[in-house]
Amino acid sequence: MRTPSRSTVRFLLATAVLFALAACAPAPIYKTNASFVTATPQQVATSPNNFSEMQTVWGGQVIGVNNFKDHTEIRILGYPLDGSQRPRMKEPAIGRFIAVVPGFLDPMNYPDGSLMTVSGHIQGTRTYPVGNATYIYPMLFVHDGHLHRWTPEEMRQGHPNISFGVGVGGWIR
Repeated sequence: MRTPSRSTVRFLLATAVLFALAACAPAPIYKTNASFVTATPQQVATSPNNFSEMQTVWGGQVIGVNNFKDHTEIRILGYPLDGSQRPRMKEPAIGRFIAVVPGFLDPMNYPDGSLMTVSGHIQGTRTYPVGNATYIYPMLFVHDGHLHRWTPEEMRQGHPNISFGVGVGGWIR
């Protein structure tokens, strides 16, 4: 019987490690289907009428919270989402949006810089100043309880704490 070569063993070991790491990643938190649109907030802001009432899942970083009489608006700088629907902060931003949530949310629970993922339907836009310019924010009306603030532990889950590198070292006397 022929024994496997070293390169074959290494390949199989590397493949097994990758599958094990992928299995550790959390599942998506919101179920989507074919009726959900994959447009970015920036795409929706340029032609909001084309996306009216469509459902989507967006996420990003909280940049402001405003409470009103019957709802709360969370301004979010959007980022692409990974397979678990977590914002990928190392990617370029994909536009800003406002998550509209029925009732009162305490801004202390959603401080600036928090990472969130929300699911809802797109309905209209609102302008807010960004520096000396005005910015068009698509409005995402959040479905019942479909907002999630990510903890640092959840953001690390499924990401190995292993790094590989090549270095040169030596002793100097």
